[in-house]
Amino acid sequence: MSNSVINIDAILAQNKSSRLFEGGFGFEKENVRVTPEGRLAQTPHPAVLGNKLKHPYITTDFSESQIEMITPVRHSITEALGFLETLHDEVSMHLNEELLWPQSAPPELPDSELEIPIAKFDAEGADLEEYRRYLADNYGRKKQMLSGVHVNVSFNEALLEHMYKNSGETSFSYDAFREQVYLKTLRNFKRYRWFLIALLSNSPAVHASYVSDCVKHLSPINTDAYHLPHAVSMRNSMCGYRNKQNLFLNYNTIAEYNKSINDVIDRGVVKHVKENYASVRIKSADADKDITHLEVRLLDLNPFEKIGVNADHVQVIHQFLVYCLLKPELNTFDKAVQERAWANHEQAASFSLKNDVSIIDDNDALKSINEAMSELLNDVLKYTADILPKSYEKSSSIMGSLVYHPSERPAFKMMKQLQQTTFIDWNLNKAKEYLELSKQKTYNFYGLEDMELSTQLLMREAIFRGVQVDVMDRTENFIKLSKANKTEYVMQATRTSLDNYASVLLMENKVMTKKVLHSANITVPQGSEYDSPLQALNDFTFYKNQAIVIKPKSTNFGLGITIIKNNDTQAVFERAIHMAFEHDSTVLIESFVSGKEYRFFVIKDKVEGILHRVPANVKGDGIATIAELVKEKNKSALRGKGYKTPLEKIAMGEPEEMFLESQNLTFNSVPEANEIVYLRENSNISTGGDSIDFTDDIHPSYKQIAVDASKALNVQITGLDMMIDDIAAPATADNYSIIEMNFNPAIHIHCHPFKGENRRLNVKLLQALELV
Repeated sequence: MSNSVINIDAILAQNKSSRLFEGGFGFEKENVRVTPEGRLAQTPHPAVLGNKLKHPYITTDFSESQIEMITPVRHSITEALGFLETLHDEVSMHLNEELLWPQSAPPELPDSELEIPIAKFDAEGADLEEYRRYLADNYGRKKQMLSGVHVNVSFNEALLEHMYKNSGETSFSYDAFREQVYLKTLRNFKRYRWFLIALLSNSPAVHASYVSDCVKHLSPINTDAYHLPHAVSMRNSMCGYRNKQNLFLNYNTIAEYNKSINDVIDRGVVKHVKENYASVRIKSADADKDITHLEVRLLDLNPFEKIGVNADHVQVIHQFLVYCLLKPELNTFDKAVQERAWANHEQAASFSLKNDVSIIDDNDALKSINEAMSELLNDVLKYTADILPKSYEKSSSIMGSLVYHPSERPAFKMMKQLQQTTFIDWNLNKAKEYLELSKQKTYNFYGLEDMELSTQLLMREAIFRGVQVDVMDRTENFIKLSKANKTEYVMQATRTSLDNYASVLLMENKVMTKKVLHSANITVPQGSEYDSPLQALNDFTFYKNQAIVIKPKSTNFGLGITIIKNNDTQAVFERAIHMAFEHDSTVLIESFVSGKEYRFFVIKDKVEGILHRVPANVKGDGIATIAELVKEKNKSALRGKGYKTPLEKIAMGEPEEMFLESQNLTFNSVPEANEIVYLRENSNISTGGDSIDFTDDIHPSYKQIAVDASKALNVQITGLDMMIDDIAAPATADNYSIIEMNFNPAIHIHCHPFKGENRRLNVKLLQALELV
């Protein structure tokens, strides 16, 4: 079905909306591994990164030394880039004394091309290795070491279906319409791709060891770097990696494209469909080969960014793609037009650092590149400005700034930097800087920071280990984990298929927890339960002058719990009762158990981590008030709200106010220098406490009690809270007490304690689920 039959422009005009900026996004990014001296790493693909043939997210490109990171489809650029950043950080931190090279142009290469290692595969991947040997022989190994970023973009499928139905057309199918949406976008992209190359490219130089075929055209920049004197992208230039002959293919329909590429293969110009090294390619994610997205392949790594990709630049590319869809085609995309597009591509990549370079416009007239860029920018805005989402306003402004201020373009900045140092030193320093940045924040899954931290940690470990992750319900922290033929659904990191519903209900009900544990001869606090506030308030005299705990029957995260060390004030007792009833219809009043509280994390009858949780506190300086000290402590990057950081911010609410009152303090009190003031008696991290690891310090008898308790409730995953008088002394019937068992314990406090060792509970959970 040709485009002349489908009036695609009319259909688009009827349905033009900001929803054209919705869709799917994904990235494929290559980075070369280098030694600490900036030389190409000769080591095999790190075993810690898994099987390169089967890992869904981490593999190799041409070389064994060239890591490729692949994100799945995400429905926003932010999420897709977040996935890429998470992958990038995990890979960076698991390289043994090696670094990820931040530049598209390779590092120092061996004198002999034969020393550049081709990616190795087992028998199952023999065809992949054979194809790489063909590429090495046909193009040379050095050119294969040029790295880049591929941006995969699809349009919103529901929107395309709506457009088709709204058109009322019956003379062609929806598949034919969708095909033309992508092919028209691709044709216009190829026509005007020079614009993005001139604007966003960032590989203006190569190391001296790369110089070979293009040597007669190259000039030195410094002692170890060469360039085409006016190039912005050596990778996209005549000295870069491209087909030996320009491929002039038919992009009218998929059928005609397939015929044209097969003709080229039959003539021996290329060996495989994937050898079409175009700046943009049609892609299919389904078996019947319908177009599902476009792969934009012209973007260089941006060495000014840790992950090599600038989010605003990706939005510029996306806006450009929407423009390419909406812009009417002014001519047939025949060989002559494709030749013109190639000429403009070369001018932009190899010469656009100088002002007098020319572009051939749609009328075959020469035009200065600055004038041509200004006109094309205006055209992009003409077709997209009225539907541009608010979130794209910054990137649109950046696009305009890059057009009118060439010195702000990445390649210009890169050249200025390289003129002040050496190619190796600049990139090596960046690689080391970015590794340190990766190490600074190892708990977030970027792009999904609104999810609870334990879930982020589980997802982070899963993707590194080759487990496919799908977010099923972001608000509920419900994820799907898949590997090989096994699938597990997990909610909030620790609600899994391992535990039965009855066990969860037993842990949720604190009265039942106590009864079951007591029947198993495990020590628990003594107390009573109340179904009404009046009933509880009437028993004030029964608990008078005692140390007690008042808490909801079913609660988590320390909500509604009050500890009263000396119950001598009825008003305080009443406030605690009312707060507990705000969280449940039944409240427990229990004897306060002496000792310190420890959280035991049990997985499948084994204690995998133990923490002492210090209640929310501040240290005085003799000057600041308690309120001021709290605000200062809460500034730590480790503290946040909603379990999305390793520690929670300290609150200044009614429970904290009550506990200060019990110490004859207020938020306006000024503690003495080095005086520790506690704002809570209960030690939940969720109320601002500090976590200290004690896994290796507690007497093993308490670990056995924790395992026995989990067996008593028939639970596979639990966070068990135990009061212990002396952790070095063996357990007896009266020197400990289990005060609570949690059915949904947080793992982040064990993975990132305030003090102590990371107990890697995210790994242990994946192992328990038999996914790794």
